[in-house]
Order: sequence, then structure tokens, then C-alpha cells
Amino acid sequence: MKYDVIIVGAGVAGLYAALHLPRDKKVLIINKRETFKCNSFYAQGGIALAVDSDDIPLHVKDTLDAGAGLCDEEAVRTLSENSREAIDNLIKLGFEFDSDEEGNLLYTKEAAHSKNRILHAGGDATGRCMHHFLLSKNPHPMLGDARVVDLLIKDGECYGVTVLDHRESRNIYADSVILASGGVGSLYEYHTNAPCISADMQGLCVMKGIELEHMEMMQFHPTVFVKSEYAQKLLLTEALRGEGATVEDEYGRRFLFDYDERGELASRDIVSKAIYDYSKKTGLKTYLNLSNFEYHYFTLRFPNIFKSLQDLGFDVPAQRVPISPAFHYAIGGIKSDLHGRVPDVKGLYAVGEVASTKVHGANRLASNSLLEGLVFSKRAALTILDLPSRKKFIEFDVVDDVMSLQGDKEKKNQLRRIMWENVSIVRTKEGLTKALEQINALLNENIGKLLKFRLLTAREMVTHALSRDKSIGVHIMIEEKE
Repeated sequence: MKYDVIIVGAGVAGLYAALHLPRDKKVLIINKRETFKCNSFYAQGGIALAVDSDDIPLHVKDTLDAGAGLCDEEAVRTLSENSREAIDNLIKLGFEFDSDEEGNLLYTKEAAHSKNRILHAGGDATGRCMHHFLLSKNPHPMLGDARVVDLLIKDGECYGVTVLDHRESRNIYADSVILASGGVGSLYEYHTNAPCISADMQGLCVMKGIELEHMEMMQFHPTVFVKSEYAQKLLLTEALRGEGATVEDEYGRRFLFDYDERGELASRDIVSKAIYDYSKKTGLKTYLNLSNFEYHYFTLRFPNIFKSLQDLGFDVPAQRVPISPAFHYAIGGIKSDLHGRVPDVKGLYAVGEVASTKVHGANRLASNSLLEGLVFSKRAALTILDLPSRKKFIEFDVVDDVMSLQGDKEKKNQLRRIMWENVSIVRTKEGLTKALEQINALLNENIGKLLKFRLLTAREMVTHALSRDKSIGVHIMIEEKE
């Protein structure tokens, strides 16, 4: 089974790459579970863009400011300069962003943006709408319920993947492989990610000696309803705060202004740290107050949040909702260049949340993630199309590793607790060192390959965090555990 291109992951990044690979190319998209079980599907707030050429410098500045000095400026410029074209292309293909009665696009504002430049679709279902649209336009076959468990690499070149399909391992070959498998959410006890986002590809890359970058940079969303029995928690989009929702304590005090003059409109890392710090100091619970919204507008603008909270028994927007930060987005990932290429491995690409282009630096600007997926996946696809010739075929033995063992589930849950307690919003050297010892101990036990992927990714996150002893962006270090 030989393809021109294999794409691992069926979220926005993977599907947009596929859209730019013509039908005469033999392309296979591999997704681990059902197609909707990806982070793109759960993206609520919207997609950022430079509204016009005059806005490019402002969008670049806002992104660089949020990134706290760790962004690659060329990457940020590439993102912004290609943003309008990406949006216009979607519209040309038939995608409908929310607009007014005259058909004018509705731009909104989110935290740390200097102007209204966020587009949304379906009110609070931008990612879901975009994902469904790209699925409907996908011209290539998909292999579902299959998990990539190995990369076929020899002499610095990737020749394909090994998949676990119906409990059997088999090799699938390709001239080029694009990794678009998402982030690391399931490593944490509380997160907003799709349930199957479990850091497989990052861990596999560690096993293959492929560099991961900025793995200490993990973003926590400040406004999440966490009181549910599932690990995936209900995200309350930043667009709520951008349009008037306020954060307050039990007594109605808007304490965020104690930490930043922008209050609710400060960047995510500042708001998450403020909620954490204030709750620690006061013992008070934190709420999101939605009463500034008119009822009819709220039901139209945020229909999915409205229904979800109503189902949970909240009379929104009149009633406030208890919130807490939870893990949300992996800023760090597989090191890649501005064309998605993974250094030192010819034929291997990484795009979207699984990748690190350094466009987000130390803190991702709100709603830049869907945009990143579009811009860099297209660049990867076009780079592949420019390749001069097909590579020589090399056959690999199928390595049928033990994927899971009895007891792995309990160890997986143990890892989630370790990460939440020691590698989350606020970190200490003591806590990180303890986490590293526990992760290494688990790695030395008799475990399956799938759990090993998770543990290797987690260890990279911890070692990267330990190597950066100063706070910056989402990486917040304190002297001792409070």
C-alpha cells in the first residue's frame, strides 16, 4: 500500500492540507477515532485574521506581545500576511461566517487583541462548522478507527507509518507524511480537549529522536466549567469575556483588575494565574457573570454554550456560572519550519497543534490556532507538490509491539494527576522534580507502547520546564509550592 501523501489526523489542519492536494494524488487521511473527535470540533471562539493590509502590523504586534518575546517574528508575519487569503479562500469555497443582514462579516474582539478581528460561525461553533465544511470538501479517502504507532524512518528519511487497525499492525507507505494529530490534553486531569487527544505523535517522535520544542509552553484556559464526571470539561469561550462577560468572586467583586488593568481582556496566562492566585489567597470561588448579555442575543450568539449550561441546570445568561482554569492548548510541539517540514527527517511534516512553528511563543494569542492550522497546512501541501520525484521504495518489517497491558489504565490516570498537580498553571522546581521522578519510575515499569508515548511526552514537558527557571508567558515558576 503506497501513497503519495499520508495525513495523520482529520482536524482542520489535516483536512485543509488534504484540500490542497489534488485528486490525482494518492492521499490517505488516517484518524484515530470518529472524525468529530478532534480539537478543531470543539473550537468555540472563532478565527483571527488581519482584516486588511493596514491591520497586518497590528496583528503581528498583538501576537508578538502575547508571545512574550519567544515568537519567531518571521513565522508571525507569515501567519498574518496569509490570513486574509485563507479566509477568503474558505468563503470562495462556500463557507459561511456569521454576518449581518446586509451580508457584512461580523468581526468581534477577544482578549489581548487591539481591535475587532475575530470571525465566528454558528455563533460559538466556529471550529465545528469549519471542520464539518472541510470534511464535506475532502476529496481523499479516510482510514478511521486506526492509530499510527510507528514512523518508518531510515537514514533520515520517512517512508510511511505503521498503523494499528482492528488490533492488527500493518505498514502503509508514502512519499510524504504529514502529522496533524493535535495536542496533549489527555495528559491532564482537567482539560478541554477531545478525549482521544493523547500526545501519541509527540511521544513517538521522542522515541525516534525527533526534536520537540517549547514543550514547557502549555496554555490553560481561564474560564472552564469543570464540575463534571468527564476529563473533558466545558469550555466557556474567550469571546464571552470579549463581548461583556465578567469574572467575579463569591461576593461579586471583579478581582482581575488587581492583576492587570485590562481586567477580563488580559491575555489567558494572566487571567488563569490571577484566578489561581486569588483563589489560593482568599479561598473564594470564581464565577463567570453573563448578565450583561440580553437573553435573545445570547441564545443566538452562543447557542451551544446556552444549551449546554441550560442542560446543566443554569439559567443563563441571568445566572452566573462557577469556573476554573483547565488545560487547553499545546503551544509547544514537534519542531517544524515555515513549510511544515520536520528538520533532519526528509518527507516528514508537522502542522497544527502537534507542531511548533514558534508562532505562539510563550503564550498563544486568542483565536490564532485555527488560523495557524490553515496557513501552515497549506504551505506544507504546496511544498510537497513541488517535490521533483517519487522516492525509492523501501520495505520495512512490521513491528508488532504490545500496545497496552493490564494496569496501564490506572497508570494513565496516575500520570494525569501528576501532571495536573505539578506541571499545570503554577509550577515549582520541587513539584517538577517530583513529577520527573514519578514519570521515570512509570517508564521503568512493564508498560504498553501507547502509555509509553504519553509518558515520553510528559517527560519532555517536565524537562523543558525544569530547564527554564524564570517565569515567562504561560510558564509560571514560583519559589516554593503554596
